[in-house]
Amino acid sequence: MLVIVCYDVNTETREGRRRLRRVAKACEGRGQRVQKSVFECQLDLAGMEDLERRLLSIMDLDSDCLRLYRLADTRGCEVREHGRFRATDFDGPLVL
Repeated sequence: MLVIVCYDVNTETREGRRRLRRVAKACEGRGQRVQKSVFECQLDLAGMEDLERRLLSIMDLDSDCLRLYRLADTRGCEVREHGRFRATDFDGPLVL
């Protein structure tokens, strides 16, 4: 399933900037960055729960925010892209 991970980390302190780097690194290992704080991840339910636990262990929920959107059936999902970035089509051919 497609999981959209969005986060906002308070970077006013050195600890906050460190948390931001750790959150981004955890997400980079599981999906592709589509915005500075937004990732698209192809995960099963266990993978989503694992990533969520990992992110929650890093974040300070008194000053940070995390949102995960689970799109179980992507057949009806439409994504319109504009600008330079082009997402990887995980369901498409691996070699062009």
